[in-house]
Amino acid sequence: MTTPKDLENAKRHAEWARSQLETTLGALQQRLHPKTLATEAWEGVRDKGNDIADDALAVVKDRPAAVSAAIGVFTLFLARKPLKRAVSRLWNGPEDDGRVTTHIDNQDINYEVAAPFVDPAIAKEGAIT
Repeated sequence: MTTPKDLENAKRHAEWARSQLETTLGALQQRLHPKTLATEAWEGVRDKGNDIADDALAVVKDRPAAVSAAIGVFTLFLARKPLKRAVSRLWNGPEDDGRVTTHIDNQDINYEVAAPFVDPAIAKEGAIT
């Protein structure tokens, strides 16, 4: 049988449990607030970025030659097309500008004859026939 004292204890315990639940819900709402989540995420990213930067700096200090070589290879990779054009010009001479050139030998005088350069885009439009 329940006594009035047991009933009173049960009511107090229920009140205490309700206040604990409200406190927990309030803390949970605060932690799940979008602004709080965004702030915590930003702080995590910032801390991780600082750690990565510190590690990279340590690697550069420990192995400067290897890092310089890696940066050089990366730079050559980015500049591969301009470098290829420059080397091609060195080996093959100047690029063809599209003109037809011939040499005519006439006794002791050498003549050089060249046709005028015609831009193919203009020729297709019918401006030059």
